[in-house]
Amino acid sequence: MRTVRSVAELRAALDPERRAGRSIGLVPTMGALHEGHLSLIRRAREESGVVVVSLFVNPAQFAPAEDLSAYPRDEERDIGLARAEGADLLFAPSRDEVYPDGFVTTVVVDGLTGVLCGDSARRGPEHFAGVTTVVAKLLHMAQPDRAYFGQKDAQQAIVIRRMVRDLDMPVEIVVAPTVREADGLALSSRNAYLSPGERERAPALHRALEAADEAVMAGERSAAAVLAAARRELDEAGVEPEYLELRSASDLRPVEHVNGSTLLAVAARLGRARLIDNKVLGGTHQ
Repeated sequence: MRTVRSVAELRAALDPERRAGRSIGLVPTMGALHEGHLSLIRRAREESGVVVVSLFVNPAQFAPAEDLSAYPRDEERDIGLARAEGADLLFAPSRDEVYPDGFVTTVVVDGLTGVLCGDSARRGPEHFAGVTTVVAKLLHMAQPDRAYFGQKDAQQAIVIRRMVRDLDMPVEIVVAPTVREADGLALSSRNAYLSPGERERAPALHRALEAADEAVMAGERSAAAVLAAARRELDEAGVEPEYLELRSASDLRPVEHVNGSTLLAVAARLGRARLIDNKVLGGTHQ
């Protein structure tokens, strides 16, 4: 596996592969790789001729009060993990390579980014503008056939798919199931911030999703009743959600009745960690 740090190096490495007819899979990450990321690399390895893993802690998606400086970084470890899973290229650009002097362009997806995590009382739509801008850049830099994301970041995946569709980007967005700990906690780089006591309470988010899904599978369709089933699990663990909402899994519109494409999304702060999770109720996503 080669590590490249400039767009010119990345394109020089990929051009002959593309001319030879090999498909390219891109796994965008901010480093601090865990099993969730590794599952995406393995999926890309199965489906692509060449696997590129990008490693860039994107400052544009952090709010001023968020944890950019404290975000876990261990490039040497990440390189070893990506290599072990069969990645061919690790693209680890500097901030100046991605956002050079004079950079003024922002990619904004309206309509999907002002709710849930993008609500102005939470991270704000500017968070997703940072995400879509950097993902658009990475897609243009690598020009992959497929790019791989996790279902844990469901809103992000929905926003990116809309961006790709609206801008006619020739790439397939693959969204893979959430990878979890044995007790159901969704894997996240920010789980490292949890104290032992907070870690013990954190699986309540997953239990809330499961309780809601069980209610739906038993025939409940009322949004209020389904949310109440989820809220009971959070209350029992003493977890106050930042949000607990039912939305359409296709366009994030609020819903009053649950069907097979209804997304239950939850976020909560436990100490320094902001945790998110979701489930398509009565559906197949994890």
